[in-house]
Amino acid sequence: MGKTIVEKVMAMHSTEPVVPGSIIWIDLDVRSARDFGGANVVKNFNENYPEQTVADTSKTCFTFDCNVPANNIPYANNQQTCRKFAEKHNLKVFDVNRGIGSHIAIEEGQALPATTIVGTDSHLNILGAVGSFGQGMGDQDIAFAFRTGKTWFEIPHSMKVIVKGNYSHPVTAKDLTLRILKELGSNGALGLSMEYEGEAINNLDLAGRITLASMATEMGAIISFITPNEKILSYLSARSGKKCEKIFADSGANYVKTITIDVNGLEPLAACPYSPENVKTVREVAGRKVDSVFIGSCTNGRFEDFEMAANLVKGRKIASHVMAKVVPATREVFSEMLKTGVFQTLFDAGFIITSPGCGGCASGQIGMTGKGEVQISTSNRNFKGKQGDGDTYLASPLTAAASALTGKITDPRDIG
Repeated sequence: MGKTIVEKVMAMHSTEPVVPGSIIWIDLDVRSARDFGGANVVKNFNENYPEQTVADTSKTCFTFDCNVPANNIPYANNQQTCRKFAEKHNLKVFDVNRGIGSHIAIEEGQALPATTIVGTDSHLNILGAVGSFGQGMGDQDIAFAFRTGKTWFEIPHSMKVIVKGNYSHPVTAKDLTLRILKELGSNGALGLSMEYEGEAINNLDLAGRITLASMATEMGAIISFITPNEKILSYLSARSGKKCEKIFADSGANYVKTITIDVNGLEPLAACPYSPENVKTVREVAGRKVDSVFIGSCTNGRFEDFEMAANLVKGRKIASHVMAKVVPATREVFSEMLKTGVFQTLFDAGFIITSPGCGGCASGQIGMTGKGEVQISTSNRNFKGKQGDGDTYLASPLTAAASALTGKITDPRDIG
């Protein structure tokens, strides 16, 4: 019988039989920890492996992205604890100026098709965007991975999502993602490895693939894989200095579930408070006053996300009562915004732009919502209290930008 993508990846990193439901030991290509949880990884390592070394320093690193630069003492102490440990063991630190760790893994050529990467980030499965197996794990598990370069893993069953048809501007990859989330709900892929296929999937650029893969967690999935096309492979090869090959499922692979979703005629969508699965068309909820807007996060923090927003607001001003915030995913994205004029366009329109990182999702780095405040966010979670005490709608950068201009929830098609 043929293998699914996750089964293929696991088989490449283990000597044990790969059977869905079985627990095996796998070798890890990259082991990482972020500022959230990183200090506990160090604590666990020091307590359980005193006077021992990290398995392979070239494959182990820290990334700081949750609170950058640290705006409170606990995070400052966490980051400094990680820096001291990294200095002692000669580990790479992607410090507070670099951005979101999962995105850095792609830019740095760490995340490649069929690689295995673990860290303390619950959305590290975003790396399925390039065919890499990324997984968030607990502090003790990551400490063990630092010491041994291995971890145990239960092989998940797989499901396939076939996306039929196509969509066009101003519908975006975020709207596609929300459409799939509406179909599956928060547990429609529970405990499964997802695989996407279809013309609309193959046509996604890297930014769009990242958006789609970033919300596998919100569907209950272990990970979702998108098979790289030639353009993605070329990008990854250039970043890594290695020739990258696509990872894809064998014919005859076994899936416990296959669903088909038609995206012809897809409209801009929004996930309403307080769940990512509470999806409606933007026009269904249009007109509600908006107090704040956040464009960024691991879901929509790429240059292309800010470029589309800038193109919509160019020569215009956001509504006077709206606080609109932009956080690039990485320093590289920030640099491209500066070089192309996207930064200037957003700034002139009235947006607040800060250093790269997680931004609105983590510890209120760029501000939280107050009780009664309505926010449009391009992130992936809108649970009560996640981004403050207010009501958060999840939407695309275009819907966020349109709503910032009008001061109310607005379909981007309704902007002249």
